Amino acid sequence: MTTKVVIIGGGPGGYESALVAAQLGADVTVVDRDGIGGACVLTDCVPSKTMIATSVRMSYVTDAAKLGINVGDEPEIDKDIVGIDLKTVNARVKRLAQAQSADTSARLIKEGVEIVAGEGRLVDPHIVAVGDRRIRADVVLITTGAHPRELPTAKPDGERILTWRQLYDLEALPENLIVVGSGVTGAEFANAYQALGSDVTLVSSRDHVLPTQDADAAEVLEGVFRRRGMTVLGNSRAESVSRSGDGVVVKLADGRTVEGSHCLMTVGMIPNTDNIGLEEIGVRLDKGGFVQVDRVSRTSTPGVYAAGDCTGVNMLASVAAMQGRIAMWHALGEAVAPLKLSTVASTVFTNPELAAVGVSEADVRSGRVDARVVNLPLDTNPRAKMHGTKDGFVKLICRQHTGIVLGGVIVGPRASELILAVSVAVQQRLTVDDLAHTFAVYPSLSGSVTEAARSLMQASPE
Repeated sequence: MTTKVVIIGGGPGGYESALVAAQLGADVTVVDRDGIGGACVLTDCVPSKTMIATSVRMSYVTDAAKLGINVGDEPEIDKDIVGIDLKTVNARVKRLAQAQSADTSARLIKEGVEIVAGEGRLVDPHIVAVGDRRIRADVVLITTGAHPRELPTAKPDGERILTWRQLYDLEALPENLIVVGSGVTGAEFANAYQALGSDVTLVSSRDHVLPTQDADAAEVLEGVFRRRGMTVLGNSRAESVSRSGDGVVVKLADGRTVEGSHCLMTVGMIPNTDNIGLEEIGVRLDKGGFVQVDRVSRTSTPGVYAAGDCTGVNMLASVAAMQGRIAMWHALGEAVAPLKLSTVASTVFTNPELAAVGVSEADVRSGRVDARVVNLPLDTNPRAKMHGTKDGFVKLICRQHTGIVLGGVIVGPRASELILAVSVAVQQRLTVDDLAHTFAVYPSLSGSVTEAARSLMQASPE
């Protein structure tokens, strides 16, 4: 008998799990409100990284003179000369997001997945309502995502006070952008808009940017931000944001005010778990409204699973997708390994990028993990020198006695790609000797990964 799977939400947790379930022979329906790909593809990850890619290209242009490349008769290239047509940039951002959504939708349909447009609601652990339609299910997966948190004293208006999902409707580059929140999202957008030509002020409630990231990496990035002209206000909690004529005023908790043309609020996420029948069927939520799940994505209600941002478990698209796959493998009787967060690789898409996986140096310094650490600056790497790259490093962490790779941090160009080697080592429990004896292209940035491994090799006892 064919298993009927109904998935509420078409983001990475939804469409990736649908593909797995279809591959395993299930009858799969995806109920989606906003478009396949969800917020990740349509308003969050894909659009933001497209915008950031544009800003990195802008940096290439403005830094070109340092490599001996001049445009016209100008000895130096600046942003005022180059200029940004934000309307064109945003049109491309939206177009690529829609194209990715369409490609993903076409893939689902090709694999035999039914897509139902609308809002799904559980009226029973095995019945999903979409309007007047009732869809019976043997297995239900909740992947409804989350939305930007709003402060009552800083209500977004879509014009001057914005969430990151509203940025792509702007027709002109913000002259003076204030970014409230110095976590991953705030740092990425502050960096991108500064590169595009905005004067940016980053308001951080902590003493430095990216407080949840590796301390050395955060220090490098904050230094880059400041050197490029960004104003970073540490230990400065925003109390309110209000309109003032054609601009905004951000009031800080200590009484200071910051004025700008626009304000971007990046102060967290709220799960999309209201009014979809979860608590009525016995699905437990935590105090923040996130669905509580175990390591194979089961909720407290038999037959009902959950994945992605609505669970609050490491809110990354890659984690959502893996949670969804694990849910389907488990529900459909396949062998499955529980989710292991210690092997999750993550990236901050600033310029330079910051990527990390596994154990942190803070874990080592606190004594929680017995390990050795090496940190190699990128400015000694020949490929980095060729590109004029001076900011960044490769940090590798291995177990004290066995040399098993436990984690790593990379700050530099394409760190999101470079981290894969370290991620594979962590996942497969490779040793620094394994990495050290692996060929790396010369010259390459990846050569710093093998060099770091060689630095951690221990001499054999005589």
